[in-house]
Amino acid sequence: MSYKAGIIKAITELKDRTGSSSIAIKKHMQAAMPADKKWLNATFLSTLKKAVADGDLVQVKNSYKLSADYKKKAITASKPKKKAAPKKKAAPKKKAAPKKKTAPKKKAAPKKKASTKKSATKKASKKKTATKKKSATKKKASTKKKATPKK
Repeated sequence: MSYKAGIIKAITELKDRTGSSSIAIKKHMQAAMPADKKWLNATFLSTLKKAVADGDLVQVKNSYKLSADYKKKAITASKPKKKAAPKKKAAPKKKAAPKKKTAPKKKAAPKKKASTKKSATKKASKKKTATKKKSATKKKASTKKKATPKK
């Protein structure tokens, strides 16, 4: 496992709301590290700095969090891609049965127009009342006494 993968794994497993400190990340990684592998502190610190520079981590004071962009990338990468369904061989086309003609239905368009006019007038009246309320609040604000300048 690379240091970057270990750092990201440690931050997600620690689940600290304010972010995980570099010391906590280091301890978590060392506990999960196999015994035969040597700890390289310089590599760890340089990987932390590089992850912040790349935008994968966000540094908040002395703590590190996963950035929102990195979280989005991780979610999209974890979703399995849907494979295109294999195309089936085209079946021989059947002749379409002749459709029966139906009588055209009468539309009630005039009624709809009348209802839209009513709703338009209702909307206009609501707008008028809203403007009246706004002007009333402005008057109240302007009636406040002005502070006298100090001598």
